[in-house]
Amino acid sequence: MTPSIHLFRRTYWLPCGTAALCAVLAPTARAELPAPTLEVNEIFVTAQKRSERLQDVPISVVALSGEHLQSLFAAGDDVLALATRVPGLYAESSNGRAAPRFYLRGLGNSDFDIAASQPVSVIMDEVVMENVVLKSTPIFDLERVEVLRGPQGTLFGRNTTAGILKFDSLKPSEQLTARATATYGRFNTATFDGGIGGALVPGKIAARASLLVQHRDHWIDNRYTHRNDVLGGHDEVAARLQLLLTPTDDLSALFNIHSRSLAGTGPVFRANILSAGSHDLNANYQPQTVAFDGGGNNTQVFDGWGGSAKVDYDLGALSLTSVTAYETTHGHSRADIDGGNQLFGPGFIPFPSDTTDSIEHLGQFTQEFRLASDTTSPFSWQAGAYYFDAAVLVKTDPGFAPPTTLQHDNTAWAVFGQGTYRVNEALVLNAGARFTDDRKTMSVVTSPNAQPAVQVADQQISWDISALYTLAPTINVYAKIARGFRGPTIQGRDVAFFSPPSIAASETVVSYEVGMKSLLFQRRLRLNAAVFAYTLRHPQFSAVGGVGNTIQLLNANQGKAYGFELDSEWVASENLLLTLGYSYNHTQINDRALAVAVCAQCTVTDPLNANGRALINGNPFPQAPRTLLTTTARYSVPLGAAGEWFAYTDWSVQGATNLFLYESKEFNTRGNFEGGLKLGYARRNGAWEVALFARNLTDERNLKGGIDFNNNTGFVNDPRIVGVSFSTALR
Repeated sequence: MTPSIHLFRRTYWLPCGTAALCAVLAPTARAELPAPTLEVNEIFVTAQKRSERLQDVPISVVALSGEHLQSLFAAGDDVLALATRVPGLYAESSNGRAAPRFYLRGLGNSDFDIAASQPVSVIMDEVVMENVVLKSTPIFDLERVEVLRGPQGTLFGRNTTAGILKFDSLKPSEQLTARATATYGRFNTATFDGGIGGALVPGKIAARASLLVQHRDHWIDNRYTHRNDVLGGHDEVAARLQLLLTPTDDLSALFNIHSRSLAGTGPVFRANILSAGSHDLNANYQPQTVAFDGGGNNTQVFDGWGGSAKVDYDLGALSLTSVTAYETTHGHSRADIDGGNQLFGPGFIPFPSDTTDSIEHLGQFTQEFRLASDTTSPFSWQAGAYYFDAAVLVKTDPGFAPPTTLQHDNTAWAVFGQGTYRVNEALVLNAGARFTDDRKTMSVVTSPNAQPAVQVADQQISWDISALYTLAPTINVYAKIARGFRGPTIQGRDVAFFSPPSIAASETVVSYEVGMKSLLFQRRLRLNAAVFAYTLRHPQFSAVGGVGNTIQLLNANQGKAYGFELDSEWVASENLLLTLGYSYNHTQINDRALAVAVCAQCTVTDPLNANGRALINGNPFPQAPRTLLTTTARYSVPLGAAGEWFAYTDWSVQGATNLFLYESKEFNTRGNFEGGLKLGYARRNGAWEVALFARNLTDERNLKGGIDFNNNTGFVNDPRIVGVSFSTALR
């Protein structure tokens, strides 16, 4: 997978129109443009909490920005649009737009509870978003997305064994800049994503205001209630205001306050769209029709806000950074879980199920201090401390019993440090360590099923060691060993269904990785690759569903994985830019005694124990695509001195994926693919662009997940959206 098209160094050809960096970089007149050079541009990332060239970072990392992001979100998609668009990255959700689940290198958590723990960390503007609802915070007016693959526990806020998704918004600047993208398409899908900023007091105060508005009409009929167009739509509004104070040359303070409001349809579950013995969608799947007798049309409402203050102080040979943040959210999601009606179908449905899950976030407070060297000596370092405190109330209403409300409290603190030593012009060594204390408590607030409070705690050291060696001026190779840690977890949702909570002990990982980062053929080809292998000790898995419709946390003895990733970008000609990304992940659960509940009506292929449970030793991790292929292409035809016609397309192909811990003939996918297309006219200086677009161009119907307790229920991707887009940028 690849950086965006705007990273192409041939500046006069920049296609990104309204992409954030174009507003800053685009020249204002054709005469000012440099002579064309057929080279890919440098990419700078902050994967190690300092700005560095992508090629010099001993981490498997991908940076996305510009036209690629703009195209992915043209149809009003949420953060799930990134799924399968980066090698090794997958995402899905059975909670609609409210609680995404991320997977990197095959490792994630399929738990659908909104208090679930995940091994992939999401960081927005240097603030960790721990709760799964916070992880759905809309992304807009972006500068860059970075995907860091593998354990990253040394420098970043929370424990992570799989990797990090890092989102950086456009920041205030002295210069007046503005950008906006507006789209309109099928089902009255409309979006606006824009921002404007500049100096309020030159040299002292700058600000930036950003806004996201997304709308889609309801487009799914409910034939049980005989009402048309009652599901499928949504309204999302998010806003952000940033204020940058620079009272002196050595002191700066960036304040960020943001909010979001979401109202619309939650997940749309569809009963019996899988036939026994097959994973293909059958005739019960009618894209624009359901037969829900519950769920209140699967309503979903979430609101939240947060704020942060980042203070940087230059002490000369040292720099001090403080990041203080607060986040909160609340809302609910209701759904017809069985996906249909007992009498009306489709297919056999033994009993109805209508469940509502709610969250009242009592606040997430985080504080980080970092001290970093700022010298030209061969040795550089950074060290710091981190504190995390959060509490949430989670309410589950199963419909057939009084609601259950649980309180989850989590406190953690850590100290960390990293050092870098340049041995000579060719060799750079890195080493880092982090000590973490993580404590969690779950208590029952109200429930017909009384349970005592549960507490878990652990202390662990995470570390990494890496070396980067320059083979040639444009070829670097690296090796890295890292140990990651995810604290113990409590799963309490089953208390609402008259079962005790379940607990999983800490999960640790040791990862080995070697890679190459290169610019070849006179810098016309960027070719980065990595080979990895990791071993999980006591991996945390969630056994979801089964005949009892439970969620049980469990630890396997061991999990193992190996694979590779390839990221490339090729300037094929002055008018053609191509990208290609590919990943292969082989994952395996190692535990001969581990057994889980299975589906009610499907064909399980695992051996069963005496209790009818599936023995899952040797199975792949759930929701871990064996392969991911992604590619983009952009071709332009100059039109006069100032503009061009262009065509841009992007495609992804998802390999074999098992949906649950057990294996069956029904709940798996293979060969899912999806593509997009944009045709339009753009000014070469990035001032504006107008285009026709299509997302899910071929109207693929891809199974994304299932619910297996009652019938063969599944949920699928969004249908094709065709529309128009307009982008503009002002410098």
